[in-house]
Amino acid sequence: MNLTYLTSEQLSTRIHYNARTIRNDLKDSVLLEGRHYIRPFGQRKILFIWEHIEEDMHKASQSSPFAVSIVAESKQDSTESYVKSLFH
Repeated sequence: MNLTYLTSEQLSTRIHYNARTIRNDLKDSVLLEGRHYIRPFGQRKILFIWEHIEEDMHKASQSSPFAVSIVAESKQDSTESYVKSLFH
């Protein structure tokens, strides 16, 4: 499997977060060493693994209660519209 390794600056352009936010806030809270980033050769430099980050962002988005509520509201709105159309 070919993986895409990105610096924090390169990752910032893909996910539209500031590189400093990635390094200081996301790293080690939602971006985990070994899954989302590595330190090649045990050095200080960090490389982020794009495919794992992208996959986990989609999973988190799909399991979000907010995303579910939007779908539920959309279904309710379409059901209400259908019922109203039956009686008009």
